[in-house]
Amino acid sequence: MELGKIVYKGKTKKGRDMLIRYPKKSDTPILLDYMNTLSKERTFIHFQGEQLKLKEEEKYMNDFLKKIKKNQGVKLLAFIGDKLVGVSDTYLQEKTEKHVGVFGITVAKEYRGEGIGRLLMNLVIEEAKKYIKELKIVRLGCFANNKTACVMYKNSGFKEYGRLPAGIRHRGEFVDHVYFYKNI
Repeated sequence: MELGKIVYKGKTKKGRDMLIRYPKKSDTPILLDYMNTLSKERTFIHFQGEQLKLKEEEKYMNDFLKKIKKNQGVKLLAFIGDKLVGVSDTYLQEKTEKHVGVFGITVAKEYRGEGIGRLLMNLVIEEAKKYIKELKIVRLGCFANNKTACVMYKNSGFKEYGRLPAGIRHRGEFVDHVYFYKNI
């Protein structure tokens, strides 16, 4: 897959011009700032206030770019103007689970509710179907208190296959970790 390749140009539900594309190595500082902002918000991601360093993000990006080049992962970035507003990806597991992709998605706070998340999810899955030949199942975990995301996954054909009671600590509270899958 070609790094930086544009997969979508269009508008959000609020009429903002949006571009969605594969990442490039030069996106690393933008991604670092984006993730650190989400972490400070303590949104529905694994980072809950921790701040990544550039070296950590560089290693992560280098590893993920290798997965993209080997057709073992897909990552898409959504931009409104020069601002990164959403990220979604899936990547293959290893060995006996090499047919299973792990899915993730985030959307910046001020851009939620504009259809960016659903579009990113659908585009990542479409791209994964095209380029990751081994992929048969996509799975994800969701905070149970993230009702919007849980509904979006169910409405998109994901099925709940379990939950770990109190499996996540979110803003000082324990919440269930809900697991979903979708056959590809």
